[in-house]
Amino acid sequence: MSWNDILAFVLRRGVRTGALELTLADGTVQHFGPGGAPDVGVTLHDPDLPRKFLMRPDLAMGEAYLDGRLTLRDDDIRSFITFALRNGKGRRLPPPLPQLAALWKRAKSWAIWNHIGVARRNVAHHYDISPELYDLFLGETKQYTCAYFRRPDMTLEEAQAAKMAHIATKLLLKPGMRVLDIGCGFGTLALTLARDHGVHVTGITLSEVQIAEARRRAWEAGLDGQVEFRLQDYRAVSESYDRVVSVGMMEHVGLPHLGAYFRKVADLMPQDGVALIHYIGRWSPPDTISPWFNKYIFPGAYCPSISEAMRVVEKTGMILSDLEVWRGHYERTLQEWLKRFDRNIGRVRQLQDDRFVRMWRYYLQSAELSFSEAHMVIHQLQLAKARGTVPMTRDYLYPARN
Repeated sequence: MSWNDILAFVLRRGVRTGALELTLADGTVQHFGPGGAPDVGVTLHDPDLPRKFLMRPDLAMGEAYLDGRLTLRDDDIRSFITFALRNGKGRRLPPPLPQLAALWKRAKSWAIWNHIGVARRNVAHHYDISPELYDLFLGETKQYTCAYFRRPDMTLEEAQAAKMAHIATKLLLKPGMRVLDIGCGFGTLALTLARDHGVHVTGITLSEVQIAEARRRAWEAGLDGQVEFRLQDYRAVSESYDRVVSVGMMEHVGLPHLGAYFRKVADLMPQDGVALIHYIGRWSPPDTISPWFNKYIFPGAYCPSISEAMRVVEKTGMILSDLEVWRGHYERTLQEWLKRFDRNIGRVRQLQDDRFVRMWRYYLQSAELSFSEAHMVIHQLQLAKARGTVPMTRDYLYPARN
């Protein structure tokens, strides 16, 4: 039996929704599925792809698309990934395959050792590229994290401002407080907290591109005396801070380092300290992220389930004073980023090559669908060291409603 035959056998048994028209490298055309949406046309230009799909489907599909060895009808990435995710749900493998797969995934998660040197290389892989690229799709606030669409008619800029205001309220800021921003990105949150709340902010990142941009923006805003940006790993911070905030950075810590991360957060704060940790998590049991994402987009990344995060938080002595789960917000954010990316795609092609453009469009759409079709959500953990630091009710978060 050839690899083509094995792939056809697997698809006949596995495709339960939608329709797939598959054209093999030898020109053979096959159809799978009951019909309806998503209706996908896939052409394989490499005769070895059936074997690669069966061995490592996620990685093989993404790489083949990047290299042009796999093409899609109308270049419809969204339908292709939706088809794959929907038909991948609920697959039942005979014992002991599920147990072996779970053990392999767990071992792979624990194998991601992001010591300081590796962490810096991982950050540089994604963030230390042309700073203009991010200007083309992130919008005026230049925030590379999930926005907060409190109203459905919000623009991306309004939703990013709403997120920062929401986080500031949860931090219970007072003028003169010292705030640490772990993974400060291009500095927007740090600058906003300093400007709007009169606090002193230290922002740390491992990206040289981000730190240069953040320092420039602080100087232009006249806040360079109130905000400090450092090229520094969180593990190397030794000062004490009244508040700690981290938005979209914990995903890059790696499973083996979650304990060290939360212990550091606890150690940096006094007894009346408060931390707000915002990260991509999952509502499902623990699992690895896509191997394609890990290789091409975010090396060393891991998105923990709430059980994994809390298992280590509980050992620090910090109190989980508030847990918020955002659903639907990152999908909207990623859709807005893709619209702006496509609107400026001519300039993107001047900055990068066609393969990069294919990779980025594949990344943005597969990321969006990992939230809308799979298990990803945003978790916001508000952590306190003392029982009475945070109000007993959530009324303080929505004063206009009182």
